[in-house]
Amino acid sequence: MIKIKPILRFFSLVAFVVSLSCSGGQKKTEQTSTSVNETTPKVEINTEAKLLLKTLNEMGDYANSRDFPSLIKPSSVYEELDGNILILDLRSESAFDDGHIKGAVRVDFSDLPAYFTNDIKPFEYDKIVLACYAGQIASYAASLLRLAGYGNVYAMRWGMSGWNQHFAEDSWLANVSSDFQDQLETEDHDKAPLTDFPQLNTGLSSGDEILQQRIDSLFAAGYSDALIHADDVFEDPEHYYTINYDRRDKYESGHIPGAIRYKPGGTLGIVSEMQTIPVDKEVVLYCNTGHNSGFATAYLRLFGYDAKTLTFGNNAFMYDKMKEEESSLSWLPFTEAEIHDYPYVQD
Repeated sequence: MIKIKPILRFFSLVAFVVSLSCSGGQKKTEQTSTSVNETTPKVEINTEAKLLLKTLNEMGDYANSRDFPSLIKPSSVYEELDGNILILDLRSESAFDDGHIKGAVRVDFSDLPAYFTNDIKPFEYDKIVLACYAGQIASYAASLLRLAGYGNVYAMRWGMSGWNQHFAEDSWLANVSSDFQDQLETEDHDKAPLTDFPQLNTGLSSGDEILQQRIDSLFAAGYSDALIHADDVFEDPEHYYTINYDRRDKYESGHIPGAIRYKPGGTLGIVSEMQTIPVDKEVVLYCNTGHNSGFATAYLRLFGYDAKTLTFGNNAFMYDKMKEEESSLSWLPFTEAEIHDYPYVQD
């Protein structure tokens, strides 16, 4: 069981206040502006959701801070290998034995809470870096750990695919695709009507207890249900409530049929925005790479939404378009330029 750290709450809150003062409060202003019509009747949210929101805000509102998402480049990890960092590899035993970063420790996703509580003193490290195959699993796990109060946890961008060509062949390089880019649309879609948050039904009476229970249950459930592939979404797009979690210009350039744009930094924790996400439908989030949406998916699943992150993001279905528009729209297509030749060890 992961224990929420009270001391980290204090430092997280201080960091959040400093962040606002440095930005002149601009980010907060953006968050409070929503697309919901002011005349729309308000819908009260359930008690457990309120308690969970209150606790997360008291801890520093990580989801709307400058640290969200908490990603670190492979090059930065390599430069800090001799420093005070811990690398946790979330891949299978066979993948780990085939090659891993020197000094890395293999930990199963579902065992992370026990590992943080019983096997290490997390705050003795400057950074704890999670590495997986492509970065999406690590992003999901890092988000949950950050929400639990571990403010020194990072997900390695691109996963082990960015570390060495050896790992990229069967991961990122094998999954970039342009198969569905001819099915993209540019029509703007409205958000769903306001509704209550999901009913968590934990039976607990404090936000701390609810947060603890939700995080423990999500780790115990594993990560498979938090991931979805482009093939499934394009096969039946109407089945899903698809969230384009990116800039407006990228959304307008072409998006998954039926997708609705939600603004990064102006959705998570914003009651009137989250209330437009249906509780009775599978929710798919996607971004450039699947990293940002992985972090956002963890937040929504914490509140009980049936949310899934689209693995490899736009790279999985409109890769050629991303490369063509890379300079004009700042897309992030995965290319061999992202792959380093860093050493690895085998067991």
